[in-house]
Amino acid sequence: MSVGQFLHWQWSRYNITHQNKTNLLLHIIAVPLFIVATVLALYAVVRLSLIGLVVSIPCFIGSLIIQGRGHKLEPVQPEPFKSGFDFVCRIFAEQWITFPRFVLTGGWFKNFSKTDRKTGQVTVS
Repeated sequence: MSVGQFLHWQWSRYNITHQNKTNLLLHIIAVPLFIVATVLALYAVVRLSLIGLVVSIPCFIGSLIIQGRGHKLEPVQPEPFKSGFDFVCRIFAEQWITFPRFVLTGGWFKNFSKTDRKTGQVTVS
């Protein structure tokens, strides 16, 4: 699968696996945390900063735990990871490309606005 096909596949399922209001709120916090952790880790490697690296690790872990708990609330679950490589590719693509695209194209706000306050699920009209 090419990079373009992979991103298309991830995008095609993104709307249906991000419907729960709580999950959407968790993602709007956790994804930027992951992005900051990535930048901090890269900075730490370039500058040989052990402190930067040590700080970035709990940020990565916290972001992934938050998102994982949010995904458990979804009626449609993401496809399970096939390997460690699949995990890394999908996580980085989601954090850096797919979720920002979801926010910038209005998908996040649309799903957040359509969620039922009691069930947390997107209402279909």
